[in-house]
Amino acid sequence: MSDTHPRPVLRIGDERRDVNAAAVLRTVLDHGPIARSRVAALTGLSASAVSRQVVDLLRLGLLGERPELTGGGVGSVGRPQQPVDIDTDRLAVAGLHIGVPYTTFALLDLRGNVLYRQESSNRGRTGYAVLKPLLERLPRLLATVPGGRRVIALGAVTGGTVDPERGMTVRHDPLDWQDMPLGELLARASGLPVQVDNHARALTQAEILFGHPAARRSMVQLFVGHVVDAALAVAGVVHLGPASATGDVAHLPVPDSDALCHCGRLGCLAAAASDTTLFEAAAAAGVTERPDRAELMAAVRVGDPRADRLVRRRSEVIGRALALLADVVNPDLVVLTETFTLLDPAYLDVVRAEFARRSHLRRDADLVIAQQRGPDALAVAAGAAVLGVLYARPLQATAAAARTPPSGRGLLR
Repeated sequence: MSDTHPRPVLRIGDERRDVNAAAVLRTVLDHGPIARSRVAALTGLSASAVSRQVVDLLRLGLLGERPELTGGGVGSVGRPQQPVDIDTDRLAVAGLHIGVPYTTFALLDLRGNVLYRQESSNRGRTGYAVLKPLLERLPRLLATVPGGRRVIALGAVTGGTVDPERGMTVRHDPLDWQDMPLGELLARASGLPVQVDNHARALTQAEILFGHPAARRSMVQLFVGHVVDAALAVAGVVHLGPASATGDVAHLPVPDSDALCHCGRLGCLAAAASDTTLFEAAAAAGVTERPDRAELMAAVRVGDPRADRLVRRRSEVIGRALALLADVVNPDLVVLTETFTLLDPAYLDVVRAEFARRSHLRRDADLVIAQQRGPDALAVAAGAAVLGVLYARPLQATAAAARTPPSGRGLLR
């Protein structure tokens, strides 16, 4: 991996300095390219404070100047300012989403744009066997970074209960993981600081950073795949509950469902709505030859009415579950990450209709949206596990990246 830019060495000052740097960086993320004077007006910081922070952020490679956008001309007063913007050319972050059927590796710029993405099948592996080939390939994958960028950190997300402070996947039943030291293993293989998290929380962080403006007020994220997870954020902060569990929605009771869950009860959300249940139902009905996502998607695309009925039925189950969640939390935004609502917006309409019918608060169903990153969603979420830290504490996070410690306990320790 080429490293054409020297690693910055920055002495970290007090906490307020990093908070101010974060305010400047986040303002540029939202409004850039932007003049320093405008940054000062939006953040409430003095012009001199903004200038100091911009100098540091430029040196660290987080911001770049845009001289081609400099104002001036007849009637202008004083020295024209060069606008600044997030620098998307010098640095990058890596992301890994480790799912049940496949693992996604990606490289992203600092605005969360995917520069490179590769998916690989897990071939039914569980336990450490899922990680072994990935750890072996990781140095080669990191070397694919385009444009001479320097990769400063690695984000890794997966389902189940994940402890980001310890870099540990506490429990992931489909992968047969218990107390898997994911961060430590990835840090050793990559030589990078590693931040791990649950994929629903990471999807929520990505929405806050790069998505719908309402996400920064309050939002609920529901992920429906082979595992079913949810996450909550209020005032731009993703909730991390006791024991690193945001909350277990897998066993949320779904009205009118009689699906048998492995826990022994009927109508649990995971049993009624998971990809495993859907794909097995498609195979049992003869819609597909085997329980497989690609085969069912193909059947939906060609208009197979049996496939359509199965997916609509699941969309209704999801709508009921979202109505329960929204009635409890009453968020400004509900984001759904699920394959078929992205494939065809008609299925999102089904979710919304059921949501409106079941919600006791009678909220506008338009607050339910599908995430907008399409097939890049989980790749962006994995990168957001790192980028969320970077935008919250840019000076500390960049200093940690410069040290590249062999630890998986996060960027801020």
